[in-house]
Amino acid sequence: MAKLYFRYGAMNSGKSTALLQAAYNYEERGQHVLLAKPTVDTKGAEKISSRLGVERMVDFLIGPDDDVRELVAAHAHPAVACLLVDEAQFLSPAQVEDLLRIAVGERIPVLAYGIRSDFQTRAFPGSARLLELAHSLEELKTICRCGRKAIFNARLVGGRFVFDGDQVAIDELSTERVTYESMCAECYLRESDGRLS
Repeated sequence: MAKLYFRYGAMNSGKSTALLQAAYNYEERGQHVLLAKPTVDTKGAEKISSRLGVERMVDFLIGPDDDVRELVAAHAHPAVACLLVDEAQFLSPAQVEDLLRIAVGERIPVLAYGIRSDFQTRAFPGSARLLELAHSLEELKTICRCGRKAIFNARLVGGRFVFDGDQVAIDELSTERVTYESMCAECYLRESDGRLS
């Protein structure tokens, strides 16, 4: 039976790199894969790109109201050996349910990659549903500035930590550059003055 996998980690844990490596491995064996990501992820436009400089065009983008099963059916020629989804935290719960139905009903393994929680330590709706439904959960690890395992994603605007704002901010917020830093719980609490949301 095909399964739904959720491979998650803090920012900069190598999720996109792992996804691109998985695609390469399937294709090296002559198998056809589909790559997708939500439209809300504007970084890289229609590409999945890793910090290592590797990038690849997606086969399709997933809009906020799209039926993922219909998108897969429209692109499933030739037969699909695997569906790989980057930035899966941005999917809706209903779209995550589509992923499970694709794995179980269509017998297509689905590997979803994403972060578990936002800069305020709250689960993204897509990630929460993946944690509830996935057959397999795998944490991809990265380290904090102090060397401990990073589990949180802190937001910086113009180089300063912020703990208020919209859940999603990619590249630009107002006129200042938005960046993120992966942090352990101790460093996150120090920067946030003990605040967790």
